[in-house]
Amino acid sequence: MDNLFLLFFLLLIGWFWLDSLRVRERALTICRAACERRDLQFLDQAVALRRLRLAWGREGVRLRRVYRFDFSEEGLGRRSGYLVMRGMGLEDLSFGLPERLDDT
Repeated sequence: MDNLFLLFFLLLIGWFWLDSLRVRERALTICRAACERRDLQFLDQAVALRRLRLAWGREGVRLRRVYRFDFSEEGLGRRSGYLVMRGMGLEDLSFGLPERLDDT
C-alpha cells in the first residue's frame, strides 16, 4: 500500500510539473502577442510566477497562477505587468502591477 501511495504521489508531482510548463509557455505567448499589439518591448522574454492557488468556478476547481512580466515603452525604462491564468485560460492581463495580487 505504501508503494502505491508513493507511486501516486510521484505521478501527481510529474503531472503538476508538466502542467506548469504548459501554462507558462501559454503565458509567454500571450505576453509576447499583447506587447506586440501595443508596440511595447517584451523584456527578458520571460514570465515569473508570483502566486499559485486553487480557484473554484463554473468549470470546477482549477489552479490559478499569477505571473509577472516586464516591458518597456520605446526602450526607455522598465515597467511591470501581470497576467492571471486559470487553468489554461487567460483570466486577466494588465500592464501595471496592482498593489496587492491577492485581491485580483
